[in-house]
Amino acid sequence: MSTIAERVRIIWRVLLVLSLLCVVCVRASAAVNLGVVNWIGYGPLYCAAANGYFKKEGVDVKLVTFSDNSLMAGALRGGELDASTLTYDQVILADAKGWQLKVVMPLDYSVGGDAILASSAVHTIQDLKGRKVAFQPLSPSDFLLGYALAQRGLSKKDLQPVNVTPEAVLATMATGLVDAGVTYQPSVSMILGLGGGTRYHILLSSREARGMITDVLAVRDTTIEHNPSLVAGLIRATMDGLAFMQREPAKAAAIIGKILDISTADVASQLSSIENPPLPHLGDVFHKSDALPSFHVSGKVIGTILQREGQIEAPPLLETTYDERFVLALQAHPGDSK
Repeated sequence: MSTIAERVRIIWRVLLVLSLLCVVCVRASAAVNLGVVNWIGYGPLYCAAANGYFKKEGVDVKLVTFSDNSLMAGALRGGELDASTLTYDQVILADAKGWQLKVVMPLDYSVGGDAILASSAVHTIQDLKGRKVAFQPLSPSDFLLGYALAQRGLSKKDLQPVNVTPEAVLATMATGLVDAGVTYQPSVSMILGLGGGTRYHILLSSREARGMITDVLAVRDTTIEHNPSLVAGLIRATMDGLAFMQREPAKAAAIIGKILDISTADVASQLSSIENPPLPHLGDVFHKSDALPSFHVSGKVIGTILQREGQIEAPPLLETTYDERFVLALQAHPGDSK
């Protein structure tokens, strides 16, 4: 009987090992859903996917394209996505609700793609006091405006806000019903062209507020805890994609243009309005600094606006919105990303 019992135990052990191996194989072969929108700043991701850099890191990435980025944080929280591109304000809003999302790397900064435009009667940000300004609340335009005003001791209480979408800012300013507006490209260029280029000018662009509008790669807390190699692989592959863009700009433009359905000339033009931070500066957002692109600057502005608009009861602790360890580890061993 003891021999039979021993054989049964051995068989059960073998079956257990085989079942665990099957689970590992299924997990290894399962696609990693990475949420994106069509955006020029995600060029490194597009190039990494097209060139097989994710697979080289052992990550079978499937890019899942959303037409509405407001759905992406919820999809990440719910598990439909394993990782997602988001704007930093989306992470703050999610974490204020207890969703436990974390930024693991910045992807791009707006450096001229967003702007505050004004009529010829308005020469400085201070001149906006008492005037009508068109922008969409709780949008990157709102955060850029909030930052510009706060830097000069003003707030939106000093303005006459006109609530319109970023796309509608162009038509609103064309009518002359407002003195200024906040929007992004290509609307910025179209507004500057109104009246033969004489009616409006740029008061401040995101180039002067580099890091205020930041796109990020975010994952769930549980992903960091249970699958840190996935996070590290995503970051390494993304940086390989950026290296490819720098090494082979024409080939990269063709890849990006195909995905975004724009010409290579348009790719080059749009790339000039964003910045993909290189590895030596990839961790700048995590520094506890009083200057952009630190999250401790942009996050404070964003949190204040979200709270004032009743979107959150209180901002989350900014240190809980990101995990810098992966970027710092890669910076310490840059040879891991070529």
